[in-house]
Amino acid sequence: MNDGFCIVPDTSVIIDGRITSKLKAGEFKEAKVIIPEALVSELEAQANRGRETGFKGLEELKELSDMANKGEIKLEFTGKRPSLEQIKLAAAGEIDSMIRAIAVENNALFITSDRVQAEVARAKGLNVEYLTPIMEELKPLRIEEFFTDDTLSVHLKENVTPVAKRGSVGKQKLVKIRDRASTDAELHSIIKELIERAKRDPDSHLEIEHEGVMVFQIGSMRIAVAQPPFSDGMEITAVRPIAVVHLDDYRLSKELKKRIIERQRGILVAGPPGAGKSTFAASVAGVLYEQGYIVKTMESPRDLMVPDAITQYAPIKGDMEKTADILLLVRPDYTVYDEVRKTRDFQVFADMRMAGVGMIGVVHATRAVDAIQRLIGRVELGIIPQVVDTVIFIDKGEVSKVYDIKFTVKVPHGMVEMDLARPVITVEDFETENVEYEIYTYGEQVVVMPVGEVEERPGTWALAVGEIEKEVQKYARSDVNVEVVSDSGAIVYAAKEDIPGIIGKGGKNIDRIEKRLGIHLDIREREEGKGRKAKHEISSFMPAVERTKKLVVLTVKGLAGETVDVFSGEDYLFTATVGRKGDVKIGKDTEAAYKIMENPSIVSLRMSREA
Repeated sequence: MNDGFCIVPDTSVIIDGRITSKLKAGEFKEAKVIIPEALVSELEAQANRGRETGFKGLEELKELSDMANKGEIKLEFTGKRPSLEQIKLAAAGEIDSMIRAIAVENNALFITSDRVQAEVARAKGLNVEYLTPIMEELKPLRIEEFFTDDTLSVHLKENVTPVAKRGSVGKQKLVKIRDRASTDAELHSIIKELIERAKRDPDSHLEIEHEGVMVFQIGSMRIAVAQPPFSDGMEITAVRPIAVVHLDDYRLSKELKKRIIERQRGILVAGPPGAGKSTFAASVAGVLYEQGYIVKTMESPRDLMVPDAITQYAPIKGDMEKTADILLLVRPDYTVYDEVRKTRDFQVFADMRMAGVGMIGVVHATRAVDAIQRLIGRVELGIIPQVVDTVIFIDKGEVSKVYDIKFTVKVPHGMVEMDLARPVITVEDFETENVEYEIYTYGEQVVVMPVGEVEERPGTWALAVGEIEKEVQKYARSDVNVEVVSDSGAIVYAAKEDIPGIIGKGGKNIDRIEKRLGIHLDIREREEGKGRKAKHEISSFMPAVERTKKLVVLTVKGLAGETVDVFSGEDYLFTATVGRKGDVKIGKDTEAAYKIMENPSIVSLRMSREA
C-alpha cells in the first residue's frame, strides 16, 4: 500500500468486527482508517434505542481507538454529524449516502459487508471491497452449556443465580443451575455471540428488535433478551422444545385422527403454559403434510418444529393481518396459527377460516371451554361453529379433552316453552357425544350454560363465595349460605329474620353490597338444613306496567328488597329482586318483555310467605 492510502469502512463491517480483525491480522498496513461522523451517530442512535448492535459497534470503535493510541494504525474521524431528519431516514439509505460521500472526498477504498451498499458504491464509481462472511464452523454457544436433555428453559439475569426448568412435559421443576450469580459482562458476552450467530447461521434469525428487547430464533431455541429501559435489569430467557413428537405418539382415537385430516377444519389447540400445545400443533402440521396437504404456519417468533417443506411465516412489519393477506394468495390447505391471543389474532383466524383455509390455532386456556369463550365478543356468535368446530385440550403433554362445536336451533337446557327456542351453540364431548355446554343469547347477554355435571367450576367462584359471605354476614345475626350461579350472579340463603337487615331500608344495604362486590345477589330464605326456599303461601300483586325507551318497568309499592316471581297469567316468566323504588326492570327486547307487553293486565308479581 502507498503512503496516503485511505480506507472508509461502513456500519456493517464495524458492527460485525470484520475491519478490526483484518487490521489486527496486518492487512491494510500504512493505511489511514477514516471513520465518518455519520457512522458514529448511527451507532449512537442504535445504542440509545437499546439495540445491542449499537453497543457492539461502539465497542469496535473503541478497539480501533486503542489500536491508534498504540500506534498500530492511523485513525481519523471526519465529516458532519447527520441531522435528526437524516437519522430518521437511515432506513432509506440517507446515512449510507453520507458515509459513501466521505469515501469519495478522500479517494478512499470503501469497505462493506452489505451487498446492496457495495453495488450502489460501485455504481457511483467508488473503489469497493466487499467482505463476504467467513463460513467458519459454528461453535457451541455459551447459552447451550446451561441446557441438559430434559431442560425446557434457562433463565439468566444479572446479579441473580441462574435457574432452569427441567423435567418432562407438564412436569417441570425450577432448579438452580449453579451457585454463582450471572454478571453483566457474562450476559453481554452471550448476547454478542447470539448476534454473531444470527448473522452467520442460515437457521438463526433476529426475529424481533425493539428498544430494550430482542428475540432470537437460534435453531430450535427461542431466546428473549431484555434490558433497561424495557426491564429493570439485563435478562436472557432461552426456551427449547424437549421433544419432537409425531401424532402417532399421542393416544388418539381413530375417529379423532380422521376428523383432523379428513377435510379443512377450524381447530383450537388449547391448554395452560408449558402443557405441550405447540408441540401437538407441530405434530398435526407434520401429519397433514404427509397426507398431501399444503401447510404453512403463522408465528412470531418462528419456533415450531416442523418439516422443512412447511414454510413458516412471520408478521409483516409486526402485523399478522398483512401476513394473512399473502397467505390467502398462496392458498394453503392448512395454516397453523401459533399463539392466538389478542382480539385481532382471533379476527384474522376467523377471516382465514371463512375464506376456506383449514386453521389450527394455539390458544392459552386453563379449561377446554375457556378456549371457546375467548371467541365470544371477538367473533360474531352465529359463525363460531364455522370458525371453530373442534377444540383439543392438552394437559401435561396429553390430549385430555376434545370438544365438537355445533350449531342448532332449540329451546336451551332448563327452559321448557317452545317459544323460547333460539339459535344455540352446543359444546359436545367428542368421544361420548354428550352436550356439556350450551351457548346462546338471553336478552342482551351471551350465556355459557353448563349442561349436567361437567368440569369443575372456576376456582374464582370458590373465592367469590367467601367474599360474598363476608360482606353479607355484616348484616345478619345467623350464618348465611352462598351459591354462585354465574360470573355475575349468586344466591344468598339467609334466616327469615335476617333478610330485612340484609336488604336494608329501600334496598340500601343490598345495593351497597352489590356495588362493592360487582355481582348481583338474589336473597332467599333458607329452609333449615338446606340452601333452598321453605314451603310458603303465595301472595300475588298486580304491578303498574310502563314501557320506556330501553326497558319495561313493573312497579309495586312496599315490596322493595323482596324476591318475587313474575307471571303472565299462569305462565312463569322469571324471578327477580324488587329494587329500592319498588320496581322490576326488564330489557325491552327480551322474550319476557314481549310476553308482558302482549297483555299487561294479566301480569302479576308473586311472593312466597311462610305457611
